Amino acid sequence: MDLNALLAQPAVLPSMPRSVALLMNELAPDEPNLRRVNQLFGSDPALAARLLEMANSDAFQGPRMVAGVPEALALLGTPHLRTLVSSATVGTTSRSVPGINLQQFWRYSLHTAKFARSLAGSVHQNQVAAYTAGLLHGLGELLIHLADPERMQSLNTLVPPLDIRRGKVESRIFGFCYGRVSAALARRWQLPEVVVDALNYQHAPFDNQAYEPLAGVIHLAAWRVRAHESGLDEKGMVVTFPDQVGLALGLDIDMVLRQDPIDWTPRQAEPDLDTQAAYLV
Repeated sequence: MDLNALLAQPAVLPSMPRSVALLMNELAPDEPNLRRVNQLFGSDPALAARLLEMANSDAFQGPRMVAGVPEALALLGTPHLRTLVSSATVGTTSRSVPGINLQQFWRYSLHTAKFARSLAGSVHQNQVAAYTAGLLHGLGELLIHLADPERMQSLNTLVPPLDIRRGKVESRIFGFCYGRVSAALARRWQLPEVVVDALNYQHAPFDNQAYEPLAGVIHLAAWRVRAHESGLDEKGMVVTFPDQVGLALGLDIDMVLRQDPIDWTPRQAEPDLDTQAAYLV
């Protein structure tokens, strides 16, 4: 798989059917509830990416690049938001991205964003940029799966998409991993360089000659959420904790876990994609 060829393909990334339907409903009035609109955009990686892409486009170019959903919403009018949402690609079936459990992916992305924001606050980094980078950091994985589903299905049997080792395995096999793809997409969307760098070096923060602390924040946040999704117990987390990244940020494993903003209590399962599609009818 060639990285340049992969990036030359259009990034048609699916959004949650429920988010799209609820946003269409929220945006119907002339004066929508912006707090609710912000919550919905901020919980869907693909919608957030398209929103930020539009806010950073030449048509809305301001004095600085937009890093977060709230600022993007302040720039765009309701008609622009309606157009964006109505044209969103929806993940309406479990086969929308072969080899990826989209329900799990969306949950994982949101949890990583929340964790990244919490960690960023504890080490005095930009929490808005951290949330955005956390929410978007895995989008490259979707693009890789869409480009070569058969090969990725084979890889998934060895190392599942949310396995802690995934980035290393992809780098060894392809010469790049999902993080570099996510960063390239963010650069295409004209997101701020701090977000692009965090995505580009999230897998190996020390690869950057000028160490980017936000890359370390995303690395730790993704580690914590992947550990949960992989079912690691306390011993497993201790063994896999990226202590060198934590050390650079002044965080040990206990400090990281104390920053945990997620309620991991099992909840009633979300409806599957085919059920969620009913929201669009």
